[in-house]
Amino acid sequence: MARVSREERRKRPYYVDNKKFFEAMCDFKKSVLAAVDAGEKRPVVPDYVAECIMKIATHLSYKPNFINYTFREEMICDGIENSLQYIDNFNPDKSKNPFAYFTQIIYYAFLRRIAKEKKHLYVKMKYSEHTNILGDTADTQAHDSGSNFNDDVKYSEWTEEYMKGFVRDFEENKRRKVKKRRTIEE
Repeated sequence: MARVSREERRKRPYYVDNKKFFEAMCDFKKSVLAAVDAGEKRPVVPDYVAECIMKIATHLSYKPNFINYTFREEMICDGIENSLQYIDNFNPDKSKNPFAYFTQIIYYAFLRRIAKEKKHLYVKMKYSEHTNILGDTADTQAHDSGSNFNDDVKYSEWTEEYMKGFVRDFEENKRRKVKKRRTIEE
């Protein structure tokens, strides 16, 4: 595979042309304002703008800090949804860089999805931990053994250690956030 020189990379078009994207956003904003003034139905987001937003979300998900999540498609969908939700807040008078505006929105949507998924994982692990504790302390009788009970559910040492570490770190992080919030409020 031949290496591509910097000069050749510069000549290649970027996956989103920011100037063209800015022009499309300005046209869209004008059409929205015209529709609002005329009392008409709000216009649909142009295909080019939607395509740019989708490309930004997809390419941002390839960054090393997002690539290995199993819920990457959900992250992309959240980013697109938030971009469309806040599309009217883009102000061409303040910024001529819609690429940066939407990248920022999508980036924070990704972070919110990761936090949400970690919370779900925490709940699952806590439930699993609680189930195993109940299984160890429950009063079982001879006829209770079977596939309906957690007698045969055993985690490897590594899995148990990982789960305990994840739960401990999650709870510690939550305590830290609550403490920080309380000191700000005081």
